[in-house]
Amino acid sequence: MLHTLESDLLKAEQHLHDEFAKLQVGRANPAIVEGITVMAYGSAQPLRNVASVSIMDAQTISIQPWDKSTLREISKAINDANIGLNPQDNGESVLVRIPALTEERRRDLVKIAKKLAEDGKIAVRNIRQDYLKKIKNQDDSVGEDIVKQQENELQKKIDEEIVKIDKMTKHKEEEIMKV
Repeated sequence: MLHTLESDLLKAEQHLHDEFAKLQVGRANPAIVEGITVMAYGSAQPLRNVASVSIMDAQTISIQPWDKSTLREISKAINDANIGLNPQDNGESVLVRIPALTEERRRDLVKIAKKLAEDGKIAVRNIRQDYLKKIKNQDDSVGEDIVKQQENELQKKIDEEIVKIDKMTKHKEEEIMKV
């Protein structure tokens, strides 16, 4: 019954990890811009599908489009994403300087991290609800003691995942607040 639980919890944990990676903490990280949606070739596409994203130095992200005609759309998409970055189009590529974080911006990022963590916990609780329904809806041939054992095992795994999320959040908060 619980054989797919591990993979479902891992997906939720990986999603939170990916969201944390997008948080700008004063260092260049391709994940900050890779998921931004760019209007190119008549449809909306993730930036990573229309350009190569790399790091030039600790504070600069370089975006090399496969097709130079998309430079303006890439710059516009980064501006429209409202993530506090100012792209510079030099005709060949788009450079994005990551500004140093102020104390106020760090506090805002910690709040965002906590919100992301809470969303992750909600996802884990939703997984628990789905599995509880599956456990309760088993046919009558499954004994009460087995159902109770499955419920306890499920709760134990959920509790472990919540602890992992709390640790990830604490680590991310420390990373954000480190000057």
